[in-house]
Formats: sequence, C-alpha cells, structure tokens
Amino acid sequence: MKHESMMSPPIGELLDKAGSKFTLVTMGSKRARQINSYFNQLGDGLGTIVPPQVSTQARKPLSVAFEEIAVDKIGFEVIDPVAEAAAVEAEAQARKALAVVQEEAAQESDSQD
Repeated sequence: MKHESMMSPPIGELLDKAGSKFTLVTMGSKRARQINSYFNQLGDGLGTIVPPQVSTQARKPLSVAFEEIAVDKIGFEVIDPVAEAAAVEAEAQARKALAVVQEEAAQESDSQD
C-alpha cells in the first residue's frame, strides 16, 4: 500500500523535473539560499537578488524553491567541461588573431602617413 506524501509538490514530480536527486538538491539549496538572501536584504534597498517567482503560503525558502522547480520557474543547464574549455581556447585564439590584424592595420596606417 502506497502512502500519499504530505509534501507539496510531490518529490516524484520534482525528481522528474530535475532528473536526479543530486541535481534536485543542488538546485533547491542554491535557490533557497538566494531566496533567504532576498528576504534578508529587503530593508537595505539593494534589489540585487531575484525575489520568489511563485505565490505561496510556504514560509521556508527551501519549500518556495521546490515550488518554483515544480512550475518550471527555475531550471538548470548541464555544462560539458571539455566543450567549455574548447570554447575558452577558441575565444583566446580569436582575440590573438584580432590583435594581430589590428596591429597590422595600425602599422599599415602609420606607413601611409
């Protein structure tokens, strides 16, 4: 006999959204810290942290974070470290090539004067 959970949203629904327990815990804890920081800085007038994205009766930041995950207000992106390193290297090479072209153009301009 399966018992209904008192947790809302249901953990199964959250796991479907996140794909794994690790991802769910990481997303939920990171967003809960952001929500907690938002409420802590309210009186300071800084406004640098995104407020909760759902209307809720929940008072705990982790519960609010889980509700946001359930309604697809927050998500995640898997970053391939090899592809990321290749992109950084390609950008560095492009900057070097641009610097060479700019230097040649400056030398050519100087020689024409």
